[in-house]
Amino acid sequence: MADRGALKLVGFIFATATLAVMLVAGMVVKGYADGGYTLEASTVEASH
Repeated sequence: MADRGALKLVGFIFATATLAVMLVAGMVVKGYADGGYTLEASTVEASH
C-alpha cells in the first residue's frame, strides 16, 4: 500500500491539473461569450 506522502503528492498533481483545465475552459467560454471566437470558419474568412 502506498504511503500517505506519495498519495498527497499524487492528489496535489491531479488537483493542479484539474484547476488548470477548468481555468482554460473558463477562458474559452468567456471568449465565446464575448464574441472573440466563432464556431463557423466561413464567417471569420468573410469578415476579413
